[in-house]
Amino acid sequence: MNIAVKIGAVKFANPVTVASGTFGHSEKYYHLQEVKKLGAIVPKTVTLHAQTGNPPPRIAETPSGMLNAIGIENPGADVFIKTKLPALKKTGVPLIVSILGHNDEEFKILTEKFNAAGDISALELNLSCPNLGKKILAAQDPQAIERIVKTVKKISRYPVIAKLSPNVTDIAAMAKVAEDAGADAVSLVNTFAAMAIDTKTRRSVLGNVTGGLSGPAIRPIALYMVCKTAQTVKIPIVAIGGIMTADDALQYIIAGATMVAVGTANYINPRAPLEVLAGIKDYMRKHKINDIAQLRGSLDHG
Repeated sequence: MNIAVKIGAVKFANPVTVASGTFGHSEKYYHLQEVKKLGAIVPKTVTLHAQTGNPPPRIAETPSGMLNAIGIENPGADVFIKTKLPALKKTGVPLIVSILGHNDEEFKILTEKFNAAGDISALELNLSCPNLGKKILAAQDPQAIERIVKTVKKISRYPVIAKLSPNVTDIAAMAKVAEDAGADAVSLVNTFAAMAIDTKTRRSVLGNVTGGLSGPAIRPIALYMVCKTAQTVKIPIVAIGGIMTADDALQYIIAGATMVAVGTANYINPRAPLEVLAGIKDYMRKHKINDIAQLRGSLDHG
């Protein structure tokens, strides 16, 4: 059974990874033998300078989902490379490093820093975080997508994945812009801009007022967006959005995704990505599918 997939020139042993910001940085956790079964690990997004993130509360449960407004809290690129990256490299699992620049120059500097750090498999450009307080996300501006992808692709030693926002009129059109600019893959979707109000206090349940909605509540919409994008671009798609089970992941693969990233489910069940991987294998055995490429994009459009 061949379940290996490729992004650019990089081969991953299987299609299951984790969404950035959902898997922690614990050295002991990353060195568990079972974690080594994953196709890739995507650590929390890294910015050029340290960020303290948004005021609490930062997470709130919603029906069939979760709101978060973490605000990309991280120690900054230099500290991450010095203190976090060495342990991650030792896991032996391919690393897709997620980076966010607040302008084109920061994306360029971040790319150069990770070029020098070495031993990673791909760069994910986080163009789509909905809770940084910016009025316009890079992923909502086709010119910004084109400019940033071209800037990074020109100098990157690694395949470049553009992580896109669902908070646009046509995400497939944005993915086409990324593809034309040279992206090796697109990652979609990030969380949907959302909020909830505590009627007792008449205040938002989040300290940042608004945040991003993830979990099963968004899956049908995210699946539609992945399916539409798969019919628009030829580059691989990393699908994210409410994947809780193998069946959820299989829906995305049948719709055209090359890889699937488990996010919110990790907060409920840290074994969820491994269970998703096992379930994909079971499905392929049951249906006598020898190569995952046979399953990818196999949706019967009627």
